[in-house]
Amino acid sequence: MTVLPNRVLRALERFNAAYPWDHNAHYHQWILRQLPPRFGSALDIGSGSGDLARLLAARAHEVQGIDSDPAIISRAQRLTSPATPVTFTVADALTGIPAGPYDVITCVATLHHLPFTKALSIFRRHLAPGGTLVIVGLFRAQTAGDHVLGALAIPLNAATGWLKNKGRRAPRPVSMTALTRPAEMSFSDLVREAHDALPGARLRRRLFWRYTLVWHRR
Repeated sequence: MTVLPNRVLRALERFNAAYPWDHNAHYHQWILRQLPPRFGSALDIGSGSGDLARLLAARAHEVQGIDSDPAIISRAQRLTSPATPVTFTVADALTGIPAGPYDVITCVATLHHLPFTKALSIFRRHLAPGGTLVIVGLFRAQTAGDHVLGALAIPLNAATGWLKNKGRRAPRPVSMTALTRPAEMSFSDLVREAHDALPGARLRRRLFWRYTLVWHRR
């Protein structure tokens, strides 16, 4: 389903390339609002250049950031002050999570690279009782509503890029250098499988081609 003409889409793509901004970082403050003011330990899965892990460190006693890419972990370490209570480790999200449990687990734009249900089950095992899991992920547009929401996001995406860059052309942010792949699961598939793995999980469609999931372990 094409909501906007191809020539308009191409023009917006060129504009977005000139005024880029990090769609995932856009949700960082929203993630923090889902969490307690203070907590003991946090795990950021797919931590990238470490922006979210450093924000979590302002509230946590200790933070673990893991990513499968050694180069991005090295960059995160360089960008992080030694005084910040964050440890970045090259690790597989399914088999290499450092020993927990964790009071908070976050995962942003990473879950669509993993087997969804298996990953949720592993995250659940590493979450402490009373802990919070927050996910920001990508989904495949399937319904007419999905496509309309995506079309609405296109001009908003351009406007946000213009405002964040103060009308000046800019290079891609460091946090956007990692490659990603398109999501394969529709939102309805995500909801069904998430509720099987995490009863009571709250999922919402979001702007900028994202969804959110919040789950509290009792």
